[in-house]
Amino acid sequence: MNILIIVGVIVLILLIFIGYYNSLVKLRNQVKNAWSQIDVQLKRRHDLIPNLIETVKGYMTHERETLENITAARSKAVGAESVKDKAQAESQLSAAMGKFNLVVENYPDLKANQNFLALQEELTATENKISFSRQNYNDQVLFFNNKIEIFPSNIVAGMFAFKQADFFEIEDAKEKEVPKVSF
Repeated sequence: MNILIIVGVIVLILLIFIGYYNSLVKLRNQVKNAWSQIDVQLKRRHDLIPNLIETVKGYMTHERETLENITAARSKAVGAESVKDKAQAESQLSAAMGKFNLVVENYPDLKANQNFLALQEELTATENKISFSRQNYNDQVLFFNNKIEIFPSNIVAGMFAFKQADFFEIEDAKEKEVPKVSF
């Protein structure tokens, strides 16, 4: 009878251990999936930017530096590997695109160009998708990181070297500021 109780307790502990391990694997995979959704949208953004630049080149003869900054920021963003590097590169690209949008205001003919308007609309839609994907990714990272730190799953996480995931954070202070609207 005592041996059955001991075996039962061992089986119960083993089942709990397996449950925590499986939940950590599931959360890690959800983080990877959420990151892949961001990656898809970032690639789409990176693909749209050269088309946008080609469309505006004829109009913006005096804005070469702005276009070169966008191209350089895009190249850096495409080449970034880690989540932290991508977040930093994407912040720089967003800043360059923000300056570009300000410069576009000086070119009324460009703002009336149908190709430009279509590309700008696609880019805006993609930016919105990136924002939603980033929020989903950060939510998944939060769940995963919490699971790694909370007892008793932290014991299983430590035994199998589960590491915390990085958040996809905006690094540019200007992007964090709330825009001021005045009428």
